[in-house]
Amino acid sequence: MVFSVQNWLAKHSKDEVLFLFKGVVSGSLITDSLDKIEENIENASSRAKKKIYNVLVECLQNLFHHSLTVKENDDGVEQGKFAICLLTKNQIGYHIIAGNFVNQKQKDFLSKHLENINSLNNEELKDLYKEILNNQEFSDKGGGGLGMVDMARKSGSKLDFEFHNYTKEYYFFSLIINIVE
Repeated sequence: MVFSVQNWLAKHSKDEVLFLFKGVVSGSLITDSLDKIEENIENASSRAKKKIYNVLVECLQNLFHHSLTVKENDDGVEQGKFAICLLTKNQIGYHIIAGNFVNQKQKDFLSKHLENINSLNNEELKDLYKEILNNQEFSDKGGGGLGMVDMARKSGSKLDFEFHNYTKEYYFFSLIINIVE
């Protein structure tokens, strides 16, 4: 079966959708989105609000800095740095779901990095965070994987991720962060 962005979005939109962005990522996305999100989570506990807000800031920054430009196609993908970001809620808690296109090199880095993050306990995550900061292992686009470590630390959960074959050049990378209220 061929991967479809529309089917992926429909699958992840079954719970109550509190926020949805689908389109080309721009600098104003982060500010505009966070204002809308803040309104939509006013009923959450203060602890959950803080986690949601912090993780979403990291997610949106990652989408802005690391999304690749793709060509427009029949799957509803606009030309440009296309990304999807969702905040959903069900009886268990909140789910931050992000998706964007990556190339093989990014896929390899993300797979290794996320598997490592998910293998660590809270203390080890804290140590890795400090190590990245102290060693200043930063890429030309920013934090050297610091954002993913921060999302794992702040959410208190493992980072679920998948790569879907999209074209010969691109994979659709999806990341799900669960926040239990």
